Amino acid sequence: MTTIHIQYIGEKVLVPQRELERLVELAQQYEEITVRRQEDDVPMWDIMRLVEQGGAFGFWEEEGEDIYSSKDGEPV
Repeated sequence: MTTIHIQYIGEKVLVPQRELERLVELAQQYEEITVRRQEDDVPMWDIMRLVEQGGAFGFWEEEGEDIYSSKDGEPV
């Protein structure tokens, strides 16, 4: 028995490289197959810049009452 580990992201699935290679190897025993790879079309730095400039996390910068203090992490 073979176990395949996958992770769903929406309708897409992530499979570890080694397990993908094994699946391809098994499939090729029965018929000719073609593997099409899609590379990320948006570099990680661009995504990080978009998040930073988008303002979704602007609430962290808002002035106001501190809800935590340096003593909150100390043992009771």
